[in-house]
Amino acid sequence: MTTRAEAVLDTARAPRSKTLAAWLAFLGGPLGLHRFYLYGLGDMTGWLLPIPTALGLYGIERARMYGLDDGWSWVLIPFVGFTIAGCALMAIIYGLTTPERWNARHNPQVPPDALPGRTNWFTIGAVVLALLVGATVLMSSIVFSFQRYFEHQIEEGRRISQ
Repeated sequence: MTTRAEAVLDTARAPRSKTLAAWLAFLGGPLGLHRFYLYGLGDMTGWLLPIPTALGLYGIERARMYGLDDGWSWVLIPFVGFTIAGCALMAIIYGLTTPERWNARHNPQVPPDALPGRTNWFTIGAVVLALLVGATVLMSSIVFSFQRYFEHQIEEGRRISQ
């Protein structure tokens, strides 16, 4: 249930642009910027998104310091990749949402076909880049984790057999 104060605040806020939300999800998604833009600073998911990003960046730093044979690095690195891929997916979802559905969900105070929910070339650019980068990062993360996992299994098998 929405209280009277929330209803007044909701109608007073500026309409949320689908294009800006898609670009924020693509460029600043791992930091939760798109969530803060759409739902405000009280959004818990927005505050939680930097955690797997930081873990993945810590894994990259461990790989630089200790080499790729470090077990923790190959466990931690995919966190940043999967977070980037998930945020790219959100950018695609935002960009492909119909104007009526976007405005009904994020801009209930404006007409269903209002400008903030419309798709333009900048929105399409965000979708195309998010698809390109997101798919590349996702596949790279999957390949990296499986490669390191199977190499670890082979090493353990060799160690057991000796």
